[in-house]
Amino acid sequence: MSDMNNISISDILELPIQERIRLVELIWDSVAAVPEAVEISPELKIELEARMAEFEANPEAGYSWEQVKSCLKDGSWRSA
Repeated sequence: MSDMNNISISDILELPIQERIRLVELIWDSVAAVPEAVEISPELKIELEARMAEFEANPEAGYSWEQVKSCLKDGSWRSA
């Protein structure tokens, strides 16, 4: 995989699963290194700002990470 310009999907699918996972990690890290390059639509930005304001107004609302993990593990977390 030294020449990424010539790699195909079939080449990737031939890799062992651990190598594919590592490839995904490398790609994700390269994206995360430049978060400003990820475009966010104006609508999404408005939604995120509204959610942050709601959280800041009432940080105790919602669920703790422990509650979420517990519900996911026992299957009691259901979306409408």
